[in-house]
Amino acid sequence: MFVKMEDRKRALVSRMLQYVLVHDVLQIPFPDIVIKRTLEGKPYLDYDKFDLRFPNFNFNVSHHGDYVAIASEPVCLVGVDIVSYDVPQGETTTEFIQFFSSYFSSLEWDNIVNSGTLNDVLTEFYRHWSLKEAYVKAIGSGLTGGLNKVEFSHTRWTNISAKVDGKTMTEWRFWLLELGDRHCVSIARVHPISATTSYKTTLKKVDFTEEEYTLGLHLPNVGIVKLDVEQLISILQKAFDF
Repeated sequence: MFVKMEDRKRALVSRMLQYVLVHDVLQIPFPDIVIKRTLEGKPYLDYDKFDLRFPNFNFNVSHHGDYVAIASEPVCLVGVDIVSYDVPQGETTTEFIQFFSSYFSSLEWDNIVNSGTLNDVLTEFYRHWSLKEAYVKAIGSGLTGGLNKVEFSHTRWTNISAKVDGKTMTEWRFWLLELGDRHCVSIARVHPISATTSYKTTLKKVDFTEEEYTLGLHLPNVGIVKLDVEQLISILQKAFDF
């Protein structure tokens, strides 16, 4: 349930984006699109009656601040997360981020608190948090427990990699992009074998050959396509009018 009107609007736009994406990529008529959620809340397309070009098609959505984002993949799992660099209200930046300290490794936490000004600290915190959320959302767990074991490193927020208990996760790919004014979006890509049990049952194919998986993991990244709400509504109207 969304208490704030702004949250309701973002949720509605998120739903609209899901339908437009499925229709555009898979050419499924809008009335035939059925989107469900796993027990953990991960959205997925219910498409048993369709013989699709991408049998492992999956997507993920995120909304925060001024943006709603959606990302999809034909082979690998995908997770996406947007954060707005909101300034805490009623508490200091230090008090705000301290509440989340248990979700970060000691190295990550040192990088956050020693990143510079209070604004730098807040930005560094949100970027790390966004990556961790994209990781969780990619596998469909919906849980943040144990995130301190997932440690991110980067070179000026490029060449992003992650370790779990000190071991580099070579089967993952991560990206972080600045989006508009004081927002960022993180994207995670991983082998479908990493999906949680409930999410895995929604996938049509989990066992890929090494060649298929490697190809999927290294697919070129499509640039971000920006639509305003009016454009999104126009696309839906034209589809149903037709």
